[in-house]
Amino acid sequence: MNLGKRSFGPLQRLVMAIVNRTPDSFYDQGATWDEAAAMERVHAVVAQGADIVDIGGVPAAPGAEVTIAEEIRRTVPFVAAVRAAHPDVVISVDTWRHEVARELCAAGADLVNDTWGGWDERLPEVAASHGAGLVCSHAGGLPPRTRPYRVEYGDVMADVLKRTLALADRAVALGVDPARVLIDPAHDFGKNTWHSLEITRRLGEMVATGWPVLVSVSHKDFIGETLNAGREDRLTGTLATTAVCAWLGARVFRVHQVTQTREVLDMVSAIRGELPPARAVRGLA
Repeated sequence: MNLGKRSFGPLQRLVMAIVNRTPDSFYDQGATWDEAAAMERVHAVVAQGADIVDIGGVPAAPGAEVTIAEEIRRTVPFVAAVRAAHPDVVISVDTWRHEVARELCAAGADLVNDTWGGWDERLPEVAASHGAGLVCSHAGGLPPRTRPYRVEYGDVMADVLKRTLALADRAVALGVDPARVLIDPAHDFGKNTWHSLEITRRLGEMVATGWPVLVSVSHKDFIGETLNAGREDRLTGTLATTAVCAWLGARVFRVHQVTQTREVLDMVSAIRGELPPARAVRGLA
């Protein structure tokens, strides 16, 4: 797996730290809306061992419209500043719009994290033209920033595989380097709690496709509903889900808490016998 300037071996599990450039993000409630606070978080997560920094300018939940121009204003100068401050960190950008992705890649982004399942068909072209990677996610065909309503699947994992593999194949056909393509089941996107639990227990089916699997489970609603836990009380459930996904072979973990996630991943690596305990640390796989 190649992302940005870096190459990662098959035993390395990567932490992707979330940095929201929004005033209304669901978990941190705008804690990094101020640019200085956002940059302080970038410095902190890189120091904690994040391999990737994921920057987004539009919340996933329904809400006030964020125009293309506003999304660019929120994210492009900030990505350029992060690139200057951390030349070697992998920068991911959470956007579904090709116009925004083009500007972000030009500013230094290495990976386009399309959480809305290929809604904008031109995203792969942008990634390919800039030598960037692409995350191919499953959102069940829902438009961006919409919630599932009584969604049903005959077989949710079959649908996840069908859609993400088609997106990955199309990305490669349009010129994206296969070593820079990831697939993501996208917990909660176009899914209810039962669906998110099922794709977790069956994650090995995605891993078996050979594409690197990214999971984004941090403090998600399916964890809250499973444990009857509010937004601030989902860390234990998040780390438990992270451990299961790591054991089943996921490669990239998009999270809010970097240190705790890194410890979970290192422990899984040690239990699996992939690294001796004393060497189960970042970068030694």
